[in-house]
Amino acid sequence: MDWVVALFVPVVIFMVVVAPIWIIFHYKSKGRVSHGLNAADRAELDEMVVVANKMAARIETLEAILDVEGPGWREKPAERRSA
Repeated sequence: MDWVVALFVPVVIFMVVVAPIWIIFHYKSKGRVSHGLNAADRAELDEMVVVANKMAARIETLEAILDVEGPGWREKPAERRSA
């Protein structure tokens, strides 16, 4: 009988205190996700896209320069040693 009470009390406490809080926060977070991005987040994301596109263009330029100046720069170090 003691083990039943020992198990029953934590289950009741969980169901009365923890479970409702857990459910409330779960659906609050689901609500935030379903609304999507707000204006500030969208503007920041657009800015990051612009910066990423500039960086990609710079990388392409650097790779083109390296292709001209050092034709074997893309090879792995092990491949260069054996050749």
